[in-house]
Amino acid sequence: MTQGTAETDPASTRPLIEVTALDVRFGSGPRHVHAVRGASLALAPGRCLALVGESGSGKSALARSLLGLAGPTAAVTAERLELFGQDARGFGDRQWRTVRGRRIGLVAQDALVALDPLRPIGKEIAEPLLTHRVVPRAAVAGRVVELLERVGVPEPKERAASHVHQLSGGLRQRALIASALAADPGVLIADEPTTALDASVQARILALLGELKDAGTALLLISHDFAVVEALADEVTVMKDGRMVESGSTAQVLDHPRHPYTKALLAAVPGNGTRIRTPVAAPPTSAPLLEVRGVGKVFPGPRGSKRSAVVDLSLDLRPGEALGLVGESGSGKSTLARMVLGLTPPDSGDIRWGGQPWSTVRERDRRARRQGIQLVPQDALSAFDPRWDVARIIGEGMTPAGLSRAQQQARTVELLQRVGLGQELLERRPLALSGGQRQRVAIARALAPRPKLLVCDEPVSALDVSVQAQVLGLLRELQESLGLALLFISHDLAVVREVCARVLVMKDGQVVEEGPVEDVFAAPSHPYTRTLLEAVPSRVRDTARDGRAATHTGGELTQERL
Repeated sequence: MTQGTAETDPASTRPLIEVTALDVRFGSGPRHVHAVRGASLALAPGRCLALVGESGSGKSALARSLLGLAGPTAAVTAERLELFGQDARGFGDRQWRTVRGRRIGLVAQDALVALDPLRPIGKEIAEPLLTHRVVPRAAVAGRVVELLERVGVPEPKERAASHVHQLSGGLRQRALIASALAADPGVLIADEPTTALDASVQARILALLGELKDAGTALLLISHDFAVVEALADEVTVMKDGRMVESGSTAQVLDHPRHPYTKALLAAVPGNGTRIRTPVAAPPTSAPLLEVRGVGKVFPGPRGSKRSAVVDLSLDLRPGEALGLVGESGSGKSTLARMVLGLTPPDSGDIRWGGQPWSTVRERDRRARRQGIQLVPQDALSAFDPRWDVARIIGEGMTPAGLSRAQQQARTVELLQRVGLGQELLERRPLALSGGQRQRVAIARALAPRPKLLVCDEPVSALDVSVQAQVLGLLRELQESLGLALLFISHDLAVVREVCARVLVMKDGQVVEEGPVEDVFAAPSHPYTRTLLEAVPSRVRDTARDGRAATHTGGELTQERL
């Protein structure tokens, strides 16, 4: 179905989803959470509606209610909840199963959690094909390969045999998108679909989603990335505290926002009037804190193949320095991070920490010094014990410091406040937190033992722009006040420019370009670096190149909201 067809056929413009006065509540009594308050929307074929707002504003709760996935403790009510002309307010499990995957597809925010770790991703993608009998059983394997190829997975036939833990964050996200598209649903709910993707793959996924929309698929997009919203959405709705505070065309909301909250969100985009102080390079006379010399790592692949993840890579990192590491998904960034952390041994080369051997010593000899290097992971939910509450997760990092219970509690509250969270979250478990809240807890946990080096693997990819600005400011404050070094891995070039003085560009496990951020982004010498910059959506490309404000400035979010 093309957009031209939709204009001439009245039935094709009839909304596939119509919602009026939707409310979602979790729990009961004085501690209940009123996640969505009186939300209304209509979603027609070939149109994209974007929901934006801070973490915890109710975006995901609203979207999951449209699939009957709000959760067993959720109370969902609405004056109207029609899906494809059917009243869904009384749907049971059996009716919801006919909707999920076949009529409405979901791209969840946490790919590592959404995909089954016990079976290959090819089996995951095949499940909706078999459940809804989309193609004959004999054609399923070929269809899986086609879907993986469509979302930009290299070597799709081989990757179909891989398990989720064998894939990078970007490859996992692409596999999840392939699974959501498998049964060719009429509506696609995309909850932060490009969060884990580098700019070049993001461009490919946005083009794919644009093609689906042009063919008649209705898209409900949830994103904190305003460049993605601008590239894809026809309409934007801004949510705050469970309410829809502003709605309109994408151009109207992004270029002429009316509500103070919308203005504040736009002002918090990196480079849009909230630029952090210019990153300062570490003194060249200081001794390196981290030394990486000629390291390499090879992993076994499917069917006996081998894959070189890192090839002859060297770098130095000094106290107080923030070094950015950019490159496409699968370029070796996270593998390098694991070797720096002592979690994966290099096959060749050497790593020294604090002037002493690191990669070549036994684990028990590393253990005493491990508190000095901490990780802020990309997938916070998978990094936490789901049975632990926030107090225990953060407190674990302080145990070696010998603090009393009262001191530990005070320190935990202080860390929560530094990353923009309140002490009311202390008793919550990971699944009771939003994606952005989980990521902030992960940062607080990493700061607990007062490390000298933070390895930040996509540390703000799950955060909305307002909290992202606060966390980036916090990292800069820690860097300057404590001499904290940062190895900062990110696919967001504008964020790297905000934080880092120096950047390394990786491709196929090798460093293809390095130097001061301003020089590399303003005048890249390697074709691959130029390709990365050209793939950035236009709204943030200028920010990545030279920091010019590309959208509105002005307006501030209150400390209470942060």
